[in-house]
Amino acid sequence: MAVPIFEEFLYPFLLATKSKDITVSEMREYIIDYFKLSEDDCKLKTNSGNSTQLADKMNWSRQYLRRALMIEIPQRGVYRITQRGKDYLATHTSLKKKDLMEYPEFVSYATGSSVNKDYQSGASSNKNEENNELTPTEQIELAIRKFNDDLAADILQKAREMSPAKFEQLVLDLLLAMGYGGANKDMAKVTSLSHDNGVDGIIPEDALGLDKIYIQAKRYKEDSHVHKPEIQQFIGALNEQKASKGVFVTTSSFTQGARESASKASSKIVLIDGNALAQYMIEFNVGVSTKKVYAVKRLDTDYFEE
Repeated sequence: MAVPIFEEFLYPFLLATKSKDITVSEMREYIIDYFKLSEDDCKLKTNSGNSTQLADKMNWSRQYLRRALMIEIPQRGVYRITQRGKDYLATHTSLKKKDLMEYPEFVSYATGSSVNKDYQSGASSNKNEENNELTPTEQIELAIRKFNDDLAADILQKAREMSPAKFEQLVLDLLLAMGYGGANKDMAKVTSLSHDNGVDGIIPEDALGLDKIYIQAKRYKEDSHVHKPEIQQFIGALNEQKASKGVFVTTSSFTQGARESASKASSKIVLIDGNALAQYMIEFNVGVSTKKVYAVKRLDTDYFEE
């Protein structure tokens, strides 16, 4: 048999997590057994040829259920059902995209905007489900944004799994890619782990090294936050070094008190939270690679002129 359409993967994917945490390999075996897929079925490629249809549909099932807050990923390569997922399975025996659209978090992800009032009120229409209100260009842009959102989530998960020293090097690599230090790796350095005095790295602002930027890098879990005392400690470290510029990077987020403290400091301090970090890494190609390039062409009116 052929590999079923993507939407049919959603229910068994969620169902597989009902009783216990399940690994990626266990999920793959469960899906193969559920659909009775043959070895040849599992080898079928997507149109681009970059992945198998099975892997591609499993990956998107994970993302859809994750965005609908029906599953979570407590650690790398492990899926866990949430209370919302359990509640859904208790009253349903199938799952389609339109069912996910009942949840505001998924609507925001699927439409690339705030909660759609039509879905929030329980109404649905073909034009909303098929994005018929969007032009082809907008649909392409929405698709790219979805890919980047999913990529950003994966980047942050990987960053949080790094050792502190490796994460500090990641931050330096990003600043070098952004043009600081004249793109010369020898110009940037990670400070000693035992004697950093609140500073994790130092990088020249330009190739001549006329001014230095001091860096603090905090590899925190998503639900942890950088608070005001940590910013004040960083400010103290900058003052001790007589530094005028600093960058504080975290894989989580900053509290309002932390942001206010940074804005009032005599030194210029830039705060980069997890979302901004991931987007910068995508933009400046740090920790990511280009899989495929799609060219969008337009009519060359000059060619057709007499």
